[in-house]
Amino acid sequence: MLCWVRMFKRQRKARVLFALSDMGLAAVAFEAAYQSREFLHLGRLFFLTVETKALVLGFVLVAWVSIAAWLEIYEKLDSGHPPVILRDSARQCAYGAICLVLFEYLLRLDLSRPFLGLFIAYDWVLLLTFRLTAGRVVGVIRREFAAPHYVMVVGTGERAIRMGRALEQSAEYGVRLRGFLDERPGSAPRDLALDAVYQVQPIRELPSILRQHVVDEIVFAVESESLASLEESFLLCDEEGVRTRVAVDFFPHVNSTVSLDRFGATPLLTFSAAPYDEIRLLLKRLTDVAIGAAGLVVLAPFMAAIALLVRLTSPGPVIFKQVRCGLNGRRFLFYKFRSMVENAEDLKPGLAHLSTRETAFKIPDDPRLTPAGRYLRKFSIDEWPQLWNVLRGDMSLVGPRPAVPSEVDQYQRWQRRRLRMRPGLTCLWAVSGRDRVDFETWMRMDMQYIDNWSLALDWKILLRTIPRVLTGRGAN
Repeated sequence: MLCWVRMFKRQRKARVLFALSDMGLAAVAFEAAYQSREFLHLGRLFFLTVETKALVLGFVLVAWVSIAAWLEIYEKLDSGHPPVILRDSARQCAYGAICLVLFEYLLRLDLSRPFLGLFIAYDWVLLLTFRLTAGRVVGVIRREFAAPHYVMVVGTGERAIRMGRALEQSAEYGVRLRGFLDERPGSAPRDLALDAVYQVQPIRELPSILRQHVVDEIVFAVESESLASLEESFLLCDEEGVRTRVAVDFFPHVNSTVSLDRFGATPLLTFSAAPYDEIRLLLKRLTDVAIGAAGLVVLAPFMAAIALLVRLTSPGPVIFKQVRCGLNGRRFLFYKFRSMVENAEDLKPGLAHLSTRETAFKIPDDPRLTPAGRYLRKFSIDEWPQLWNVLRGDMSLVGPRPAVPSEVDQYQRWQRRRLRMRPGLTCLWAVSGRDRVDFETWMRMDMQYIDNWSLALDWKILLRTIPRVLTGRGAN
């Protein structure tokens, strides 16, 4: 039902209301925190000039709305469950607090810490109070600003009944189920009982129904083999300007997002089993370039020292190069500081029996590691040269770790989907036990990352990776 509701809830008025409500509630929380701080009579005097107060409040309003839009909170407020609303509101306030502290630091505003704490607490409570009732608010808006949306369903089978029940549950959003149409030849009028009783009419009656009744939309929820025989009904709806939708759940694409595209004059039904939002992927790439370039500049003197250490402590090249599989299986040259002996690849077949994983080669306390390499591996310093791979576009900061072609050849079919995301320096498995995670769990965590990917998730993984790298936890 949620997917169907989302078709009708993406109305600009609702989203604008949520954004405006966030701004209004943030302004109320800001002033309440400011007044509360004055009444606390703490030792330190705290006062904001009108100009400074307007500057900080203006930043708060923009930041709060931007963060909510980035986290896609406005897309699910009127249908989200209380735990989701609780989580999203806490995330919005937490990210907002971080942005506000950074803003204060950059402008050297020296804001009161109790004031900041009170503001975040007040705003979170106000957001929760409003958002837990947002569904009813949206229902009022749609009743006041929009006429009921009348929908008919073509089909009488299980798929059509399931669609009808979903439409009934969407009544609070202004959706009204007008009735059903039987696509089978020679069918007769009858009734169909769901929560209410609806008339089922033959599809041949569609022209007269459209003339006599208001029908905003028709959903074809029939078996795939029946679609060809309904061409005339589609043409009729097209000529009269009636919106039509086709339920395509007969396709077994359980992990895919479905969209309709057009190539020239040909419409295409698209199934995407990996993220495809060009705008967000572009932002991800821009983040990769910015952080990758900055990382190479900042780490350059340290990398020179590491290179010298590798050169002096063991014979062989400083940089280890290896062919890995990237986005959609593209091959690229992968760079690391060499942490093993020079002939490590030659020794690999003789150590295969020690591997703790069947597909990905992994040996605890690998005897091929050099003394210096053991520490480089522990603190992930050997991975630093991969920032060059990130800058080149071979890799991303966050994504499934790149595998060698021989491992990919052994993947089960479902595991190959991890190739549909650009590989990264870190991912979910790296912050959830890393080398202690078994191969099956590792693969499933990569699928979880792909299915739930967002820019916010990338940042969450990056922030969780930093302490693990600094402490050397999870690697061996």
